[in-house]
Amino acid sequence: MIRFQKLSHVVWFCQYHIVFVPKYRYTILKGDLGRYVYQSIYAHIERAGCEVIELNVQADHVHLLVKTPPKVSVSNLVGRVKGKTAIQAFQKFPSLRTKKYWGNHFWSAGYCVDTVGMDAEMIRKSGSPYFCESSFWASKPKFAAKA
Repeated sequence: MIRFQKLSHVVWFCQYHIVFVPKYRYTILKGDLGRYVYQSIYAHIERAGCEVIELNVQADHVHLLVKTPPKVSVSNLVGRVKGKTAIQAFQKFPSLRTKKYWGNHFWSAGYCVDTVGMDAEMIRKSGSPYFCESSFWASKPKFAAKA
């Protein structure tokens, strides 16, 4: 239970693997811009009350492994991080705005997210009553069909 954290009414461990890409997946996250985006993402994640477990900025995409409290919405977190880093990148590197294909958009519209943690097999091995074969919860309730 060491990996879990506590709030007033919840014990939690929420980790997400998030991937997002620059507009048109251009390979621009290199050199000074890549380093700046790395620092900016890290700062905005910490400001949101989350913890960066791993951050990898590639030339054409970003991998982020983040630990978030349950009260933080993943979509709000990603929207905030992408929005703030885009604004700051355009301010710090004004040459990005001169390219006609950007149109004041730095990141592509979507993102990919996956949860990281215990899978069903690990929960079964832990002895959870929700996954025991003889458990009340393992049987599905049978309802009579209405005529």
